Amino acid sequence: MQKNALIKLDEKEISCPVMVGTEGEMAIDARNLRRDSGYIFYDQGYGNTGSCESAITFLDGDNGVLRHRGYPIEQLAEQSEFAETAYLIIYGELPSAVQRKKFGQMLRENAAIDTQMMRIFDGFPRSAPPMGMLTSIVSSLAAYYPHLATNNFEKDLANFDLTAAMAISKIRTIVAGIFRYRHGLPFMHPKDIPFCDNFLHMMFSEPYKEYAAIPEVTRALNLLLLLHADHEQNCSTSTVRMVGSSGANLFTSLAAGICALSGPLHGGANSAVMQMLQTIHDEGDDGTRFIEAAKSGAKGNRLMGFGHAVYRNFDPRARIIGHACDVVLNKLGKSDPLLEIAHNLEQAALKDDYFISRKLYPNVDFYSGIIMRALGIPTELFTTMFAIGRSPGWIANWREVASNTKGRIYRPRQLYTGPVKRDYVPMAKRG
Repeated sequence: MQKNALIKLDEKEISCPVMVGTEGEMAIDARNLRRDSGYIFYDQGYGNTGSCESAITFLDGDNGVLRHRGYPIEQLAEQSEFAETAYLIIYGELPSAVQRKKFGQMLRENAAIDTQMMRIFDGFPRSAPPMGMLTSIVSSLAAYYPHLATNNFEKDLANFDLTAAMAISKIRTIVAGIFRYRHGLPFMHPKDIPFCDNFLHMMFSEPYKEYAAIPEVTRALNLLLLLHADHEQNCSTSTVRMVGSSGANLFTSLAAGICALSGPLHGGANSAVMQMLQTIHDEGDDGTRFIEAAKSGAKGNRLMGFGHAVYRNFDPRARIIGHACDVVLNKLGKSDPLLEIAHNLEQAALKDDYFISRKLYPNVDFYSGIIMRALGIPTELFTTMFAIGRSPGWIANWREVASNTKGRIYRPRQLYTGPVKRDYVPMAKRG
């Protein structure tokens, strides 16, 4: 039986249908509210607004639940790897052995960057911000492959498999290229090897010395990317959907998502964690004084990497990556004072009633910064790593928009607060 919500405006009652998701989430369908009443809902930041229906990711922040296409993140993290999870997120089902092999082959075949396109790197100063470079180069894919980026949903969806594989694979190659360029190192061409091993090769191999793969490191990188593969309607994902709703092609929409991710309130959180740890170390503290200062509310002593805008429980991804962090650090035998400080902060926060009562648990950003540092990835590249991981989620969301034949361009309303109508005053009379 259809439920309806009644909204009373003055003496008029407006009936709005109630929508129910597959996990029992409820929404009031207000699509006709403005037409029927002249009113809109005001929801700054869209925190209580459902902008779309999606079958990709379910997130329950109150109970610490995250599932992709119905599969719990814990199971995917334990049994899957990034490329397989990317396939699941994009296509809706886990791949068969044949499908997985074909998808891996497409990723390998489309990893290289066109020689002419490589010249774009030379147009940047060595000190250029990595996210600025990544945005520009990903955007240029639409110019290099116009037959895949027609800005026509029907045509672009006809080539979707190739475009999606190309986007995931080339974003990874571009990030490795940015690292090499910034450090004045020669570019390393991709090899016919698995996704994460290929990335580590392109990052760290030398002209006459191949990078020696370490299984625990490859596993940690796979896990890092997998845990960032999608996270419902966050800022960058919503940006991809909004740009895609205009009919924009996949490459252009992904570039817009990368722009959104570059903001410090979104993709820069793990970098902020490392900056906090460095500050603590520079002040000769092991984290004890910082914890006390943070509890007192001292300005400048905000504990980064703890708590989450969505989760009111432990971020399920944090538990997983926290364990992986211990494994890879033990394997590599890393001795790093910042990592020791991070461990002290983690243990203090997990035991202190101040943080427990406020549900300020370590989140995925706290551990991902630590594990990337252990893998040798510099802090300035952290957000680009986030972009590699998040690309499957962006692609899947773009595909939902492009496949919706009844979709419409995203066009939020506003509550105007500027001057009322007034008459133009000629320059001579303005005083």
